[in-house]
Parts: sequence; structure tokens; C-alpha cells
Amino acid sequence: MAKKRPQTKAGKQQLKDGEIPVVGAREPCPCGSGRRYKACHGRAAAQAVTELVQRPFEGLAGECDWVALRELVPAATAALTLKGGLPEGVPSVTLATVLPMAWPALRREDGSVLLALQNDTSSGDLSRDLADTLQRALEAEAGSPVAARRVPADGPRLQDLLDGDAPFEPVVHSGFEFWVPDAENATAEVSASLERANEAAIPTALLSGVDAAYWCETPEKNHLRWVMPYAEEQLLDALARLHAAGETSLGEGTRLVGSFRAHGLMVPVWDLPSAMGAEDCEKPAAAFAERLATALATDAPLTAEERRARGGLTNRQVTLS
Repeated sequence: MAKKRPQTKAGKQQLKDGEIPVVGAREPCPCGSGRRYKACHGRAAAQAVTELVQRPFEGLAGECDWVALRELVPAATAALTLKGGLPEGVPSVTLATVLPMAWPALRREDGSVLLALQNDTSSGDLSRDLADTLQRALEAEAGSPVAARRVPADGPRLQDLLDGDAPFEPVVHSGFEFWVPDAENATAEVSASLERANEAAIPTALLSGVDAAYWCETPEKNHLRWVMPYAEEQLLDALARLHAAGETSLGEGTRLVGSFRAHGLMVPVWDLPSAMGAEDCEKPAAAFAERLATALATDAPLTAEERRARGGLTNRQVTLS
């Protein structure tokens, strides 16, 4: 027979939900129910931490670039502007794709803060994880990294900390020398990490004529990976119309090969000839953006050929996150 749960005495004062403290998962819940915390008030807290937020960067300036820096770009930085300005003793806050030794954040000797974007996180809300790391970095001792931790379920998100009106302008780097002000005098550990990271970095460039389109070079061919802000179904219809009409090309030898799904957005991907550099993509990409805008504005039902094109595009999608 199942064990009877202890009954709460009628005269015992009951705590309100807002007063329930956090205790160990296997300890009795402080509310007095007689159940373990993990099976009582701890259940909602655990669910809040693990629930996946599909678009963690929604509402931030440059959402598409946030996605690109999280999933596609090896080495890049972007200045961040905090609501209410910088705290005393913090001259700047900079987002970075990665940091040495996979640190979540770093408070430099001069007080400036570097926040890493590509680290593993503990909850289903990447924005909340990053906000927690940022807050702790702002208060860390100068010259020290910030360690990872499990974040509170009710903590702030990046949208609460960052100025939504400030521009988000990524700077793509050829290597990771931005890690240290003086690379020649870096510690042996940081120097070794820097060397490994530089060897693994794929040459990447951000196009200037369109938003969130990133050219990259690989040994066999080059690619253009373009993070787009449109709803997936709407974008698939538009791409299908263009594909059926033979208008998805970016020039001779180029081909739309599929797309990624990343943080709630679609990222169409083109194969490019190895001789086609980032500057060569600028005019074709701008022309494609115009064709895409026209296709997005069309609401006529898809033709049979367009439906077949849409099916092919759907089958060539890969989910990154």
C-alpha cells in the first residue's frame, strides 16, 4: 500500500505562494503540504527554468544578428548599451561570440565587461541566462572571469537590461585577438586558447548592403547564410515563388541549397563558387532582397509548381536550435 502523506494540522499557519522559499528538491515543501519541494512548489519553478523560449532575442535591436552571432559567426563583437547607462567603474560592455576557456563573461582589469554569446546555458531561456551572467559580470572584481550557474526562474532578461533603442552593430573579426588588449603579454593559458580558436575560425564577413547576411569561406566552396526576420510560413511561400520562377540565384554558379532554423528564425543558405568573395555578393544580395520583398507581398495561392518548390525547400531545412 502507498504511504499516507502526513496531514497538515488545521492550526498551522500556511505560507502564501509569494512567500515560499527555495529549499532542496527532496526536502519537505515549506508550504506545509507534506510533499517534497520538487513535487510541490518546486515543480513550477523547475518548469519555468526548463521551458524553451523559441525566440529568446525577440524584441532586441538586431534580433537577426544576435541569432547569427550565436550560431553562425566564429569571431565577432558588438557594443551593448544598458538601460540607464553604465555603472560606475564599467567603461564599456561588449558582446563577444566566445571568450577564452569558454568563460561566460569576463571583467577586465580596466573594469570593462565582455559577455560571451555561444556558451552552453542552464535554462530554456537564453536571454535570461545571458542577463544573469551580465549582471554578475557588472559586479565582479576587475580582472576576473564569471562562472556559469543555474539562473533564477524569475530573473531579468536581456530585454530588461539593454536599451532597445540603441543600435546593434556587429563587428566581424578575422581572429580572436579582441580577447586581450595586449596579446603578446597574455598568460600561457590564454595564448594557447587564442591559438586554438584562431586555427578553427572560418573566414567570415558581414555584407553591408543587406541586413544579417554573412558570407563565409570553406575549403571547397563559399556560402552565404542570411538570417531573416519573417515568419517561417510566409518566408517559405515567398522563397517557393522565387524558386519556381528561377529567381533565387545570386549569380552564375550559385544555388539556394536549403535553410537553418535557429532561435525561431529562418536562415536561407546559398552555395557560392570559391572565387566569389563577400564584395561580389553585395549587388546580387541587394537585388534578391528586392525580389523577395515583392514575393512576400504576394498573397495569391501557390501554384502546383510553387508547392513542389516549397516542399523541396522544407525538406532541406536543418534545425540548429
